[in-house]
Amino acid sequence: MSDKLVIFDTTLRDGEQSPGASMTRDEKLRIARQLERLKVDVIEAGFAASSNGDFEAIKAIANVIKDSTVCSLSRANDRDITQAADALQGANRARIHTFIATSPVHMEKKLRMTPEQVLEQAKQSVRFARNRVADIEFSAEDAYRSEVDFLCRVIEAVINEGATTINVPDTVGYAIPELYGNFIKTLRERVPNSDKAIWSVHCHNDLGMAVANSLAGVKIGGARQIECTINGLGERAGNCSLEEVVMALRTRRDYFDLDVGIDTTQILSASRMVSQTTGFVVQPNKAIVGANAFAHASGIHQDGIMKARDTYEIMRAEDVGWSANKIIMGKLSGRNAFKQRLQELGVQMNSETDVNLAFAKFKELADRKSEIFDEDILAVVNEENIAQSHEHYGFVSLSQHSETGEQPQATVVMSMGGHEVTGTSNGNGPVDASLKAIEVHVRSGAEMVLYSVNAISGSTESQGEVTVRLQHSGRVVNGVGADPDIVVASVKAYLNALNKLHSQADRVAAQG
Repeated sequence: MSDKLVIFDTTLRDGEQSPGASMTRDEKLRIARQLERLKVDVIEAGFAASSNGDFEAIKAIANVIKDSTVCSLSRANDRDITQAADALQGANRARIHTFIATSPVHMEKKLRMTPEQVLEQAKQSVRFARNRVADIEFSAEDAYRSEVDFLCRVIEAVINEGATTINVPDTVGYAIPELYGNFIKTLRERVPNSDKAIWSVHCHNDLGMAVANSLAGVKIGGARQIECTINGLGERAGNCSLEEVVMALRTRRDYFDLDVGIDTTQILSASRMVSQTTGFVVQPNKAIVGANAFAHASGIHQDGIMKARDTYEIMRAEDVGWSANKIIMGKLSGRNAFKQRLQELGVQMNSETDVNLAFAKFKELADRKSEIFDEDILAVVNEENIAQSHEHYGFVSLSQHSETGEQPQATVVMSMGGHEVTGTSNGNGPVDASLKAIEVHVRSGAEMVLYSVNAISGSTESQGEVTVRLQHSGRVVNGVGADPDIVVASVKAYLNALNKLHSQADRVAAQG
């Protein structure tokens, strides 16, 4: 009999801690629905105490997700735990994930607490959380750099208080697979009541070994929960990648002998949704979900594939959803077909009026490009959501002139606080001129730290998706815009980023 491995997705919490990757309530809800279709066991929806926005997002997710457990992170204090429990009230299955640091450097430098104080705080927090929900996960932050004797005391104590899952994170990505696996094994052997809880691994990718460390924690250490994110999204170098770890377990089931409940055909849809929502583009050679993941350029490889796919392919592209990447809509498609496709993509509009507005945008796009892909539809909906959110800056129109040997010039008409304004500027190129035209009125003082262009689908007719990352006064935000005209997409992305800066929505950093 093989064991069940729990897949704990933290895209909406730890993934969102990537600089500029913060999501709106509706964006989180859309991704949560896709994670449920993916059959993720646990969805960590956010950190309820960090902001009112996160609290409301968790609450909304808890009220609509039926098949997955919905989880909120909380620090080890009564206020955070109460906020988490309140946000999760509507959940079919709720989990509170509470944490406190246990490594010497964190206890001394960050918490300024003695080990005994940390031990007592850990016990009290789990005891308090158990009064609100039955499913409690405890994380020892920076566990891998903690002293084993002390960590064993803390884990034994919180299991006695009712913790049902014990997470042993490699918070800073310092671990090596064999050492990390044996570390988990040692803890499980030395903690007397270790069999009373599920053990979990949460690995960061600073040395590029998050997936390998997680799998070692499972195979060597006996962990039965892996914490991961779509596309490996996360702060610094990211987290363990859900698609990579799941397909490793499935492809090498002969070695791991573990059951994973994930519907792998939904992986690509989840990857694209997260990428388009956050603006974090998936690199072409990314395992499983990269554009080149199943491409074969070498003549020898191509010959082998044509004779027998298993000569060079260990997975089928359709197993992770690539076969679903088909042309599905066009300018002759009706409103009902459009609405049905939105449902299949996990997009739920707030009203019929919103559906009509999005459909009008879709028809407008279909008149400009003959082939409409799922990614185009998601981009249309994302643009419509931005337009409906009454943001401070809005795009109205653009005219620009660019000629060899002449300096480009652009004129941008935009809404600013409900009023239309026009800005004109020269620049080094049409994009530079357009963004400078915006700054004629905005004067944001923001520094652009990233400008990226990505084709949403194949061919020169494709929509361009532009990501702009701005930094100002310590805040970093991403803006995303899509349009068949790259310059227009750039303007939309820049305005989207400016709106996020204008919102002044601060977030509290949490456990990694």
